[in-house]
Amino acid sequence: MKKIVVPVDFSQQSEYALQVAVSLAKRYGSEILVLHMLELNQAMITSNEGVHPEQTVFLIKMAEKRFKDFLEKPYLKGVEVTPIIKHYKVFSEVNEVAKDHGAELIVMGSHGADGLTEIFVGSNAEKVVRNAEVPVIVVKGEMTDFRIERFVFACDFKLESVSAFIRAKAFSELLSAELNLVYINTPGDDFLSASDAYERINKFLHKANSSDEVVIHNDYSVEKGVLNYSEKNGADAIGIPTHGRKGLAHFFMGSIGEDIANHSKIPVVTFKITD
Repeated sequence: MKKIVVPVDFSQQSEYALQVAVSLAKRYGSEILVLHMLELNQAMITSNEGVHPEQTVFLIKMAEKRFKDFLEKPYLKGVEVTPIIKHYKVFSEVNEVAKDHGAELIVMGSHGADGLTEIFVGSNAEKVVRNAEVPVIVVKGEMTDFRIERFVFACDFKLESVSAFIRAKAFSELLSAELNLVYINTPGDDFLSASDAYERINKFLHKANSSDEVVIHNDYSVEKGVLNYSEKNGADAIGIPTHGRKGLAHFFMGSIGEDIANHSKIPVVTFKITD
């Protein structure tokens, strides 16, 4: 893992993400690309109407100073850090920065759920996930010594998710993590008999050219099943596939992906489904 992108907005959540990236960077000798996108728009930068040029320069200089101060953390010592500033927020640029610099991972902070308020939906993290072609780790809490030793990948094992599974498997191998595959079987219209579930799983594994074992976990909902199985097995992170064009809202069905990201106590890693 040579390079890791960490978008920051100076919030506590973005510092949590930076701490996770530092843990990984120290373990794998990675460079961290810390990305800050200014709260400016194209009109402010290019137009003289309504905004004086000196005001725009002042705002940029203030943001640059704040960015520099933010990066003066003791835990960053010994880690190669490259600061990158974009003049305005375009969340697809996070993926562009990753592509341009050959980064293999994005680490993003998120508030997650706060009571009945689902902050993750429509949040910056969700927008980054929607555009990212590399895995995105979404973290919500402080983890000063982050590592993934046991990694659960939850999937519906439909053939369209094979590409995401291959990415997840490569990710687990990169981190030397134990990969646990799980299919969540639920009551109602989506229930599959054991033979039907294994038939679907076997077709999936055959297409993926994989001999990995898959556990079928029965639960009342996919979200509860993923979280309960991960907790029971001491997972350090949960992997889920996502359609880039639709974000987390179309993992499995409905809003299950965003619910998992909201309610999981451990980091969630997303893997884009590609054609």
